[in-house]
Amino acid sequence: MYLYILSWSYSCILHGPPFQVGFYYYYYYYYYYYYYYYYYYYYYYYYFVPQFFFQTRDSSSFASAAARRPPPTDFHRMESPAAVEKEAPCAFGGAAEMEKFLCDLLLDAAQPIAERFRALFSLRNLRGDAPRRALLQATRDSSNLLAHEAAFALGQMQDAEAIPALEAVLKDLSLHPIVRHEAAEALGAIGLEKGIPLLEESLASDPAVEVQETCQLALRRIGEGKSASGSENTTISPFLSVDPALPTKQELSVELLRELLLNEQESMYERYAALFALRNDSGDAAVSAIIAALRVKSALLRHEVAYVLGQLQNKAASDALSTVLKNVDEHPMVRHEAAEALGSIADQESIALLEEFSKDPEPIVSQSCEVAISMLEYERSGRSFEVHALSRSTERKSLMVLFCVSCKV
Repeated sequence: MYLYILSWSYSCILHGPPFQVGFYYYYYYYYYYYYYYYYYYYYYYYYFVPQFFFQTRDSSSFASAAARRPPPTDFHRMESPAAVEKEAPCAFGGAAEMEKFLCDLLLDAAQPIAERFRALFSLRNLRGDAPRRALLQATRDSSNLLAHEAAFALGQMQDAEAIPALEAVLKDLSLHPIVRHEAAEALGAIGLEKGIPLLEESLASDPAVEVQETCQLALRRIGEGKSASGSENTTISPFLSVDPALPTKQELSVELLRELLLNEQESMYERYAALFALRNDSGDAAVSAIIAALRVKSALLRHEVAYVLGQLQNKAASDALSTVLKNVDEHPMVRHEAAEALGSIADQESIALLEEFSKDPEPIVSQSCEVAISMLEYERSGRSFEVHALSRSTERKSLMVLFCVSCKV
């Protein structure tokens, strides 16, 4: 105990006073390659990759560790000091172990939906067979929300190896339309011509209008992406998303873009293109035009409008999005996007509404609210909802390790 107090005092002299979060005191130390670590009582450690993160080290007993996981606003206590390897490049002993942990978490239906989404968003940042297999398996999950998000992630990753499995999802009429829609959108985002035959078939035969419209978008997206390849008007979005349509290329005014977006006679692709051009403008008039599109006839377009409002995080949209979420007659995919958008805006009224509708009888809606609330809790506690994996090259570089010593106050 005396050694513990002496070491703590010496750290204050050497490194300055600690900063405090709750009952825990934190110090920064710089280490290079693999150094031996020692600890007193309990200690926690984080990586700064670009954002510090943690995970429970003992992934061998995944189910029990997850069951003991505290609420998102608390820090996770390690199982025991013995769980920490003396020569560990990361909290999992390596990228492969963390990858396995995330895959297991994603596919474990017994875990809270928010934790599974955390694994999903983290795997979206990884490459390789294991993340792809886990995400593809998740497209068949009993949670339609998780299944559709897994398909969306594969599209954002633009993983060509996922095309056969995504085609199988699109063809499977037993799956919820929101999942089939996202598989079609993912094929468009990947952008390879091999997806065209099935997209044309589903456009003609799928019974769900939202899936038909998505196939129409994906076919046009593949063609536009090919023609735009190498030009300045490419697929790069200021929001780092692979969008279902490229923004309108012409230098149109906000008023003309608004007319195009709200024109029920215009093609779906042109309306989407106008939507993303307005999003990129992001001015008050553009946001007003986007909000007005929450009343268009197409549920697919309404859901994309809500998604875009979530990207913009403009509080002027709160009332309109709240109205959408409250409307039990609205399509679940639209209410789902409205819930996530309200989570992005995160004012007090939005948070209260999310808590209320986290008990909605429609699982797609209630789970969306639950995930949005969890993401807010992570953000408020200064942590990333995603786990940022270390690449092999990063593991060999210098690391900033955050040593945390548990102190009773």
